[in-house]
Amino acid sequence: MKTCMIAATFALSAGAVLAQGIDDPTRAEYFEAFKGKTVAYVPVAMGFDLTEGWAAGLKEALEPLGVKFEIRDPNWSTDAGAQAITSLISEKPDVLVVHNPDVQSYARLLKKAEEAGIYVVQVNMRSSYSTDAFIGADYVGMGGQIAERLVEICSPANGGSGKIAVTQGVLTAAASAYQMKGIMDVLAEHPEIELVSNQAADWDATKARNIAATVIQQHPDLCAIAGFWDVMDVGTGAAIKESGKDVYLITQGGGNQSACDGLENGTYSEVVVYNVPGQARDMANMIKQMLQLKAEPGSMKTTLFTQLEFLTKDNMQPGSCWKMPSQQ
Repeated sequence: MKTCMIAATFALSAGAVLAQGIDDPTRAEYFEAFKGKTVAYVPVAMGFDLTEGWAAGLKEALEPLGVKFEIRDPNWSTDAGAQAITSLISEKPDVLVVHNPDVQSYARLLKKAEEAGIYVVQVNMRSSYSTDAFIGADYVGMGGQIAERLVEICSPANGGSGKIAVTQGVLTAAASAYQMKGIMDVLAEHPEIELVSNQAADWDATKARNIAATVIQQHPDLCAIAGFWDVMDVGTGAAIKESGKDVYLITQGGGNQSACDGLENGTYSEVVVYNVPGQARDMANMIKQMLQLKAEPGSMKTTLFTQLEFLTKDNMQPGSCWKMPSQQ
């Protein structure tokens, strides 16, 4: 009888505690991991959808946790970017997020940053030096998928001329160099496809427009152009429209609303999307993990490839593209 009374008393006490709620035992430690931390972000430049979208996503995810988020904008200058990273190494933020202009320029600096005790996250265009984390597109794989689409569209067996062109960004950028590897691997298996032009427009829409206009003039039966950035390929699309030719334009980008607008108005035929808000979320989660695990910077080598989506006017939906505040 006495045992039953004790058990009943315990049950009533436990019930009372549960009715009042119990604290999550991991919550305090979680928030403590972020107090006073600093994340510094060095893009190739601010002012366009990719870098603005990543910055907005990181800021939204990290600042409410008490993390200080800083941006050092080199404005398309590799030298200014190197100077920014050098200064940050001395300032010692907890995490450095870098968007590399090419595979080599920042390699030694990124290694130096890790050696100084700074976690380094690379976004979408990696360096030849692998740091704690890379979040972005699998450009070799993307190049292969794009090449397979070009074969499907332009093969003489499917009614195409077999002639295609490629407009790269900066030749030494990962988005160009790795992607060409994937493209050329596929084309090597398809001798019926002729790559009549492979040029770099340096991410510049005017250069892309001039390249496309010249290639179309030289090859009036050109079937398709693969461009490496939708912002740059606004120029490519303009040249195609001016020519009056039916040239298929497949481009790529972060999935901003301008990409869907370009599909709707016929500037692009197809856009390969690596979703910028999703990449920002992946970066933020990776940073949260680093700050909680407290592993030695440089000891982790993590890659998170972004899932790709091939959008056309026919398959895109109202939510297929994201908007910046200025586009709302």
